[in-house]
Amino acid sequence: MYETHFGLGERPFQLTPDPRFWFETATHGKAMAYLGYGLAQGEGFIVITGDVGAGKTTLVGHLVETLDTRRVRVLHIVSTAIDPDDLLRVVAGQLGVDAQGLSKAALLAATERALNGVAREGRRVLLIVDEAQALPLASLEELRMLSNFQAGGHALLQILLVGQPEFRDRLLGSGAVEQLRQRVIAIHHLDPMDPEEVPDYIAHRLAVAGWTGRPDFAADAFDALYEASGGVPRRLNVLAGRVLLQAAIEGVELIGPETVRSVAADMAADMGGERIAPPQAEPVAAQAAPIVSPATFDPPAFGAGALGALNGTAAGIAATAGTLRSGLYANGHAAADPIIRTRPTNEGEGAQRDAYRVVAPPPAPEPVSFRPAAPPQPERPEPAPSDATAALEERIAQLEARLEQQEAALRRVLTLLVDWTDMEDRGEAKREGASIRPAGAWGHAA
Repeated sequence: MYETHFGLGERPFQLTPDPRFWFETATHGKAMAYLGYGLAQGEGFIVITGDVGAGKTTLVGHLVETLDTRRVRVLHIVSTAIDPDDLLRVVAGQLGVDAQGLSKAALLAATERALNGVAREGRRVLLIVDEAQALPLASLEELRMLSNFQAGGHALLQILLVGQPEFRDRLLGSGAVEQLRQRVIAIHHLDPMDPEEVPDYIAHRLAVAGWTGRPDFAADAFDALYEASGGVPRRLNVLAGRVLLQAAIEGVELIGPETVRSVAADMAADMGGERIAPPQAEPVAAQAAPIVSPATFDPPAFGAGALGALNGTAAGIAATAGTLRSGLYANGHAAADPIIRTRPTNEGEGAQRDAYRVVAPPPAPEPVSFRPAAPPQPERPEPAPSDATAALEERIAQLEARLEQQEAALRRVLTLLVDWTDMEDRGEAKREGASIRPAGAWGHAA
């Protein structure tokens, strides 16, 4: 629907995980670094947790897409409270073992032979278990036993456990899984994205979907998107998709915060929540700003277009991200006189329905402290207009520093992977040299 109206090649905010839409936030970058480190070890357990919608499945899909299948064979299980025997049969089946009619002892023996067969091909096996929080304790213990299989001092199986926060709590807080916990070599929890990452995320997904300039976003629309979604990727996708649909229906070309908040309120009502009560009419003080109608309200925009630099290339995405960041902080957070914009009223008709009342923020209550009062400090002068520019430059420097940190982490991961590859190559060369050594090379007595 809306993708046709705005000339997009596909839906940019679909819920089905697609590695093409992979966007590396700070927390996802850390997760990939931990995964790279864990895979370089070639043994034990790696644990990734996150709230519902945090992007765990997308992370796993991106990881699988980047693995070298000539060296790693991936098995993938989506856990639905699988008991130990069924778990063994699922793993054996993915290794090509016919488990029908086999006892547990025979099944384990057949699984070990299959793992050794993969090792003879020069590959390792990575078992990914999704929704790990649903696994019974006995099944987790069975996975630990599978991780014991080894040949020539090398583990035949490495396991990646992906689950919700309760699995992390269970793993770290229960003595019943102490043996498994000691085998965890890397663990990371996916957090929601930061507010400053939302513009980059929106720009990236629109670029992949073939964005051609419509619709555009006002600077403070991104703040509204973050406030309503909490920075959780799946929630943000659902909200952004509905916002684009609403914009297509109403013929909106510049999406502002009022559209985002209106859609968020409708979604809350659709899910059984209560609509936000309209603000009570208050006498407006003489110094307060008058009511501003939508016809005269002009939300801050990026001028020629918030996403106008997009051209589907990496350079275009990077340029757009910079434009979004600069527009967001210049037009939103750097405002000298903050204001509170109440949500649109949901009752009444005409201008009253969509009116905004702009009032000064209420004074914060004085904190209660039991410490002696500090001596009065001289009043600081009002910040000069140049301070806003300095704050913006400092923010840009922070973003550049974080980018350098992510690049350094990526270089460390690549170094670990290269070292691991060299070790594997040296091990293979050593084994090949040992296999062709003459029978009498060890100098045994005649």
